Amino acid sequence: MDNRQYISILKRVVGVLNAVIFSLLIIFGMVLYMGYDYLYTNNVQQVTVKTSSEFEIENGVHVQTGLLDGEGLEQVVINCTSCHSSKLITQNRMTKAGWTATIKWMQETQNLWDLGGNEDLIVNYLAKYYAPEEKGRRAQLTNIEWYELD
Repeated sequence: MDNRQYISILKRVVGVLNAVIFSLLIIFGMVLYMGYDYLYTNNVQQVTVKTSSEFEIENGVHVQTGLLDGEGLEQVVINCTSCHSSKLITQNRMTKAGWTATIKWMQETQNLWDLGGNEDLIVNYLAKYYAPEEKGRRAQLTNIEWYELD
């Protein structure tokens, strides 16, 4: 291999290295800019905690969640609906032991935090307002105009 071929290959390698270095600088600059934009501008999301004045109740029902009003509602809204919909509460009906077991299961498997002193308040609320119901059969149909099928 003569010097011309060697120089030609060397120029190609240097050209590729320059392109790679330039690309890395552009990417690094974009990452820095995006990080700065995220950390130091108003694009950072604000987390707000609802206060009791924001718990609007109409006809005995919490407007935002559909949960029944009662002692412990605020703690249920804060601790339960931050992870899942209130529909999960309203469609399930359990005894006090059932709600306690469900909370323990969520703590063991779903990363639910320790509720501390609020656990009794929450369980009592759930057991009172979302306890099992005995419905039995539906009411008998009355005052119906029947028609003949042809």
